[in-house]
Amino acid sequence: MGQKVSRTDFEWVYTEEPHASRRKIILEKYPQIKKLFGHDPNFKWIALAMVLTQILALFIVKDLSWTWLVAMAYCFGGIINHSLMLAVHEISHNLAFGHSRPMHNRILGFICNLPIGLPMSISFKKYHLEHHRYQGDEVIDTDIPTLLEARLFNTTFGKFIWVCLQPFFYIFRPLVINPKPPTRLEIVNTIIQLTFNALVVYFIGWKSLAYLLIGSILAMGLHPVAGHFISEHYMFAKGFETYSYYGPLNWITFNVGYHNEHHDFPAVPGSRLPEVKRIAKEFYETMPQHTSWTRVLYDFVMDPDVGPYARVKRRQRGLDS
Repeated sequence: MGQKVSRTDFEWVYTEEPHASRRKIILEKYPQIKKLFGHDPNFKWIALAMVLTQILALFIVKDLSWTWLVAMAYCFGGIINHSLMLAVHEISHNLAFGHSRPMHNRILGFICNLPIGLPMSISFKKYHLEHHRYQGDEVIDTDIPTLLEARLFNTTFGKFIWVCLQPFFYIFRPLVINPKPPTRLEIVNTIIQLTFNALVVYFIGWKSLAYLLIGSILAMGLHPVAGHFISEHYMFAKGFETYSYYGPLNWITFNVGYHNEHHDFPAVPGSRLPEVKRIAKEFYETMPQHTSWTRVLYDFVMDPDVGPYARVKRRQRGLDS
């Protein structure tokens, strides 16, 4: 089973999440960052091009053997689908059309959701905005592994399995620790997605739908682009709960690697986050950062000091400590 992790509990802190206070300090020194706020008018065209690419790929993969289909799903389709998940992330902050046109953002989210195969656009927004506002909250922040996950996957082999199963934890964890009744838009999202899936099967075939679903699942698990799930908030350096990555995979992930910058300024679209770092570089260059998402996955599995327990947690407000 491999070496057991050294941690036996999460990193409990009794301070506020760090991003709101740092945002205030940075804006006092660099008020020009406010000019970066707002939607990115080019974003929708990039996202729609990726959706179209995946739809065209369906006609190519329908006649492939299962071996080549899975290989293409891992090496090509899964990467695009993961990028579309991060497009949904941008859309959840209304960075496609701005806050004045919320339904335009939601509709684009439905479209970007189509190749992913599983309805998630509206549900993601519902939980993700709480992750920003209540980062580390033991109940509200569903990005944090459950106690059961931390106890079960506490060896080298266990962590490897946990990484492979990440997509399922991300899907089901919110339903366990912070369940919410479905909203009308979530139902609409589900109907649209299931209709699209049925049309793919009817007109192109089951293999094409399998290509989409397999790609989405594989690219959320043991895959280089999925390294950002762990790199963003797992505590690789004591006292630091958010980490940035400035490497080339940002080019296909809407700069999600600029994660400290994103949490400090969620109103800035991904395309402008490098400018935030350039302006306020003394705030970001001194913090621990990752240089490789693949190395993050390796270190997470192999380093006994890191594992599902390596997350900063805060008591939910109003609960006894």
